[in-house]
Amino acid sequence: MSEVLRRATPIELSRDRRFAGRVRRLALTAVVALGLIWALAVTTLDAPPIVGLALAAGWVSMPTILLASLERPFLRYALVIPSTLVGVPLLTISAAWLPANAIAATGWLLMTAGILLGGLLGLWFWFRLVPVPESLDDPFSPARLALIGVHIALIVIGMGVAATGLLPL
Repeated sequence: MSEVLRRATPIELSRDRRFAGRVRRLALTAVVALGLIWALAVTTLDAPPIVGLALAAGWVSMPTILLASLERPFLRYALVIPSTLVGVPLLTISAAWLPANAIAATGWLLMTAGILLGGLLGLWFWFRLVPVPESLDDPFSPARLALIGVHIALIVIGMGVAATGLLPL
């Protein structure tokens, strides 16, 4: 049994110094990535303004909650709010407002898949809604980092591909 498994509180919801670095990096990443997603949405799509507003609210609230959670780790439960504020608009974009350009549309679908994967991984690893296998329990395990890598790759590639919607046809 790992040291993490013996804790009453998973490391993700604790003040563990090793994990605090990850929380800070995630906050910085959220500022950049969610800002780019918002900018792409408002400049390349015909979605209603509420979609952009929700994405902007997610963009602001995700890093705010993450940074506040460094002092009060229980606040990480509130990450469900910005995750929803980003995930639901991306799902609606994917269902109703994809661009006509098939390449750009593919980018939006990849981004949506990456964001949803990140949300699912957060629910699974951080909130332990279902048991986490021992090979994935340690936040620094190679298998877990590989899943996070897939999450990041889908978002980054999706943003790049969706950005083709900014190019003149």
